[in-house]
Amino acid sequence: MQSYAAESRALRWIQRLLLIAVATVSLSCETVQTTQPGVVGVDREQRMLVSEEELRKGAELAYREVLTKEQQRGALNADPALTNRVRGIVQRLVPHTAAFRPDAPGWKWEANVIRSDQVNAWVMPGGKMAVYSGLITRLGLSDDELAAVLGHEMAHALREHARERASRQVAGQMAVGIGAAVLGVGQVGEGLANMAFQYGVLMPNSRTQEVEADRIGVEIAARAGFDPRAAVTLWQKMHKAGGAAGPEWLSTHPSPENRLRDLEAYAARVMPLYQQAKR
Repeated sequence: MQSYAAESRALRWIQRLLLIAVATVSLSCETVQTTQPGVVGVDREQRMLVSEEELRKGAELAYREVLTKEQQRGALNADPALTNRVRGIVQRLVPHTAAFRPDAPGWKWEANVIRSDQVNAWVMPGGKMAVYSGLITRLGLSDDELAAVLGHEMAHALREHARERASRQVAGQMAVGIGAAVLGVGQVGEGLANMAFQYGVLMPNSRTQEVEADRIGVEIAARAGFDPRAAVTLWQKMHKAGGAAGPEWLSTHPSPENRLRDLEAYAARVMPLYQQAKR
């Protein structure tokens, strides 16, 4: 009985702390619309606390550090043909980012290939991308599938997802700390609140970002003349390579089943753009 009562009190504290967190985020953040909705209709407003300019500066420095490290170990663009293939696809995709942000084609987009068995790719704010060679060679990606990867990463940059995550982290940490001090719950209560904030706010938001990147990515690829249906076969290969997935609510990515259904639906939606581009 005492255990149940203590658990109930803890849950009430978490609820109150999360209310304080939400209130603090609302007061501190600027509401922005980073992109136009496009055919796929991504129009969610975002709340930003972190400066876009400062984040881009930091990302540029971090990107150069990564490239220097990989170059020193002989892993940066070690396969010229593979590097040219990736960069050629990026060059085709970049002009079509204008459908979401008119300024984006003028960004200093950059793509480099890192020799590694990892099945991965990533992007930093401002369009600084890296693709691990294992993603292409281990999965045997076609150009259409590679365009789906690159379009997905470009979408993260267009939507400023890194800035949004950083803003939520900063605001959440600030809010939970203030809430814990105001309510006097101590370290245990603050730890529970941080856990609730992580699973209840940050991780669902990351899943939302992944869905947005999938949808925008297939549209960019379709506009550039790459078959958007390749995004489906790409993620089928990714899922097979990654093995069994955990529950969706404990992941920053959608479940494989949900992701594939969504990709199939949105690939079909942008097929007219692909057919027009291929004429």
